[in-house]
Amino acid sequence: MKALTLYRPNHNLLENALGGFDRYLDSFFGDNFFGPTERIFNRPPLVDARETEKAYLLEMELPGFDEKDIEIRLDGRNLTIESKKLVEKDEKKAETDTDGNYLIRERRLSSFSRAFKLPENTDTEDISASFSKGILTLEINKKAEAQAKLIKIEKS
Repeated sequence: MKALTLYRPNHNLLENALGGFDRYLDSFFGDNFFGPTERIFNRPPLVDARETEKAYLLEMELPGFDEKDIEIRLDGRNLTIESKKLVEKDEKKAETDTDGNYLIRERRLSSFSRAFKLPENTDTEDISASFSKGILTLEINKKAEAQAKLIKIEKS
């Protein structure tokens, strides 16, 4: 296996049925049945994955997060990136906030979890992570024997 794939251990019939139900409601009531803000807040972080000669590079958009909010775990070849940054309780804040109550609140902090199954040719001991300007970058190096080699033909 030579491709980085999404790992969905909880992908079951119930999730398929609920997703189908959402599409059914959208087709009946229009695309805005749940509203654009619900769709944005329930969207998992966007990921780009690419392969170079020596490594796999994974870049994830995480605006509004700090590196301390993000947890990266590796279990065998299953790579999980998640955050458990919780939404502040409005009721609690309203009691102590002297600046007033929210009239509109579109900015929210939320938790997420994304999982990937790494290819067999990855070196799970050689993974580096960096975070800059809201982009998490993981460099997952390939095993030395998995990298392409150029064999030179010698003159006889």
